[in-house]
Amino acid sequence: KVYFADPYSSWQRGSNENGNGLLREFFPKGKDFAEVCDEELEYALHLINNRPRKCLGWKTAHESFEYEVSHLD
Repeated sequence: KVYFADPYSSWQRGSNENGNGLLREFFPKGKDFAEVCDEELEYALHLINNRPRKCLGWKTAHESFEYEVSHLD
């Protein structure tokens, strides 16, 4: 099954909105990402992906991803 959120219904895509909020800690709303250098973005993503999250049992997104990839057939 594929689920599509309704337009302008941010409550239907909580994980996406949470990720946007984490990114906004580094780049305020209205920031033109064309002005952000690759190194700045990589640094912010590194910090976000290596931040422990309650929803992942206090594992980081990176740890969870690596675990899932290592168990693929």
